[in-house]
Amino acid sequence: MRGEKLRGVLEELGFNNVQTVITSGNVVFESSSKDIKQLQNTIEAAWPKHLGFNSTTIIRSQQQLQDLVAKNPFKGVNHSPKTYQLVTFFKNPIKTDIKFPFTPPGKGYTLLGKYDDAICSTLDTTAAKTPDLMVWLERQFGKEITSRTYKTIERILQKME
Repeated sequence: MRGEKLRGVLEELGFNNVQTVITSGNVVFESSSKDIKQLQNTIEAAWPKHLGFNSTTIIRSQQQLQDLVAKNPFKGVNHSPKTYQLVTFFKNPIKTDIKFPFTPPGKGYTLLGKYDDAICSTLDTTAAKTPDLMVWLERQFGKEITSRTYKTIERILQKME
């Protein structure tokens, strides 16, 4: 979906300072409401009405993203064409008894840790692709998730400032 269409929907809903971040479906905006669940529901209901598609909407505040970055979840792991640093956000709180770090048997990715309602992972692109990790995570935790590279998280934070 083109950025200007996403921005238009959020502006029509009354949000301020609406900006898209690259072409990844990320939209930064300001709202007087602090009720994230209500904001997610409002925006989710607008997608089919205004743009003709359904999509899970996951919101994180600037503070939540700053807290994640401050924890330095990828310390010692470089992002490169062969090693992706991925953050998977969950719409709803998750519980897991996975002992981190965890590499599922025979898989090319490692889950480094859970940080609030996100899991940080590394992906060896010579052994697996991002959709492989997403399918595994959906089987474990459900479909209301989304993953972004750590570099995208950094870009989102830059837009928020």
